[in-house]
Amino acid sequence: MSAEIERKLTTILCADVAGYSRLMGNDEVRTLERLRRLRTLFVGLIERRRGRVVNTWGDGLIAEFPSVVEAVQAAIEAQKELLLADDGTGESERLQFRIGVNLGDVIVEGQDLYGEGVNVAARLQALAEPGGVMVSGTVYDHVRGKLAVGFDFAGPQQLHNIAEPVPAYRVTDGRAPPSARPAPAATPPAAARVARAGLGSRLLRTYVLIVAFFFLINLFSGMNTVWFQWPALGIGFAMALRWSLSR
Repeated sequence: MSAEIERKLTTILCADVAGYSRLMGNDEVRTLERLRRLRTLFVGLIERRRGRVVNTWGDGLIAEFPSVVEAVQAAIEAQKELLLADDGTGESERLQFRIGVNLGDVIVEGQDLYGEGVNVAARLQALAEPGGVMVSGTVYDHVRGKLAVGFDFAGPQQLHNIAEPVPAYRVTDGRAPPSARPAPAATPPAAARVARAGLGSRLLRTYVLIVAFFFLINLFSGMNTVWFQWPALGIGFAMALRWSLSR
């Protein structure tokens, strides 16, 4: 008879180094020394937030947290402190971690964790930018409004070997990225109609004044000829045409 499977709900953090193979190809010894030093710092930050490192391999790391908020806070702090602690010369030589965080059901086997909850965190980590943090929708639902950071919705993600799309969010510093900033508001249709109506009123008043001006000139010049009507009508037609084109 097979042993009963133990399950639990927990928060999983997965991390790896972006471009690790390239960095190892450039300088294996120095890259490995830097990775060991930064991973020791990373583990300390995880434990400080009451997390537990489940496993490490190569440049990767998996940890679990009893608190969703503490897990995301640990990820944010890690990205900040690891960046300051790395002594890479230039952007391309830095050891930058990508971090994914998910809240899900996992299978417990000794000290190891398995299952879709872990897999989703790993897939989100692969989607994160170097130095960035990507969280699932379940994590976002638990931490929004509880941390002094922003979240940029990345849309539903169809993750490898995961049946249903997973809503994903990028952790930001609270400022919306350029692509997410609202565009200048267009003039509302009602306001545009009011503006056009005002223009028509001004054109009508101008036309009336011009007609009155020609009428007075005709009145005092005598000759019993209504000569002003043609220029006045021409000006009126031009104004009406301009107003209709501006609608």
